[in-house]
Order: sequence, then structure tokens, then C-alpha cells
Amino acid sequence: MLEPEQITPEGLTALRAEIAELESAGRAEMAERIKAARELGDLKENAEYHIAKDDQAHLETKIKRLTERLRAARVVEGTSDPEVVGFGSTVTVVDESSGRETQFMLVGPTEADLKSGRLSSESPVARALVGARAGETVAAETPGGERRYKVKRVG
Repeated sequence: MLEPEQITPEGLTALRAEIAELESAGRAEMAERIKAARELGDLKENAEYHIAKDDQAHLETKIKRLTERLRAARVVEGTSDPEVVGFGSTVTVVDESSGRETQFMLVGPTEADLKSGRLSSESPVARALVGARAGETVAAETPGGERRYKVKRVG
């Protein structure tokens, strides 16, 4: 069994939607691919059939893993103090070395997507930010060395 995994309410909704999509449209599409490949003839030498069956197995594995994540999910609402960075917070920071401003939302590790500004709560930067307020500077030990961030805005 998986360890309980922190997830935002939005992340839970997205996870449920992804499972529903894979279980309905994903399985239906896979069944059509297998049916079409069967019609091509001898199954022993039918590469398209074997590829479709392998893809079906991958789809079922993905559904199983997502369902296990759903069972282990523990929804965590935002912090009780909207002025303090915590799980679910959106925070704007300025990297002191580059001057670059970035906005992050602290989310569970499986929801993380840095390109869309969703930072894993388990990352060094997120751990450094938790508990900080606007105006404070935090230091995070990253693989590239220590980085310092000034919290510009929380919320």
C-alpha cells in the first residue's frame, strides 16, 4: 500500500477525471485498435495486434497506478493563515542572484509541473518557503548550490 500522499482539492479532481477518461474513452479506443488489428489476419505474425495488446497492458497498468494514488490521496486544504506560505499556497518569489520573479503553487509531488508553476512540496525550494511571509528571504539548498529567494507575495 502507498504512503498517504498530500494532494490539493484541484489535484484530486484532476486525478479522478484522468482515471475516468482512461477507463472510458481510453479503453474503448484500445478495444477498437485491437479489433482492427485482429482483422489484419494471422495473430502470430501480426505486429500491429501485438503492439496494441502491449499498449493495452500499459493502459491498464496506468489505470491501476492512478487508482492506487487515488486511494492513498489525502486532501490538504490551504494554510489557515493566508499570509504564511504553506501547502496549497501560491507564492511569488524573486531569485536574489538573477532578479527573476517566479510564481509557484505548492502542491503534492504527483501534481508538480514546474512549467505550469506547480512546485512539489517536497522540493528543496518549497521546503525552504514553507512558513515564510512576504518580505522574508529564504535559502534553499538545490543541486546547483544554495539559492536565495525573497518572498514578494503570498496568496
